[in-house]
Amino acid sequence: MGMSGGSGKGAVPYINVTPFIDVLLVLLIIFMVISPQKPHRFEAKIPEKPPEELRDTPPDPFSLLVTIPRSGGGYKLNTQEARDLNDLLKQLESAITGRPADRKAVFIKGPRTLAYGEVIKVIDIVKQAGGQPIGLQIEDLEQ
Repeated sequence: MGMSGGSGKGAVPYINVTPFIDVLLVLLIIFMVISPQKPHRFEAKIPEKPPEELRDTPPDPFSLLVTIPRSGGGYKLNTQEARDLNDLLKQLESAITGRPADRKAVFIKGPRTLAYGEVIKVIDIVKQAGGQPIGLQIEDLEQ
């Protein structure tokens, strides 16, 4: 009795990818529907221009504005001169002490050409004095 070895052709592997593609398309549609509803991590809050009747009102007497000059040194807290950062720290601590929590906001104003390190030094001084939140302003913005 002889045994034949066969023709040598075995089963050819075939992967059906149609169900896989169907599942991927369904997942794609689900993520497209969900993604606009997902909350964003960071939101930029851009202030709106005030109405005309509010533009001529004097500034809030409770606001604190630290001005950094172009040349560095000789800072200002509102209208008070400060020779250096230590003097500015003392003035800020005396101005912030005793204020309610919603009146401890400090704005830092400086020219666009100012070095980044100078602004960071002033931000550190404001944080050390207890000012929070801290706002940044640029000198040449519209008033």
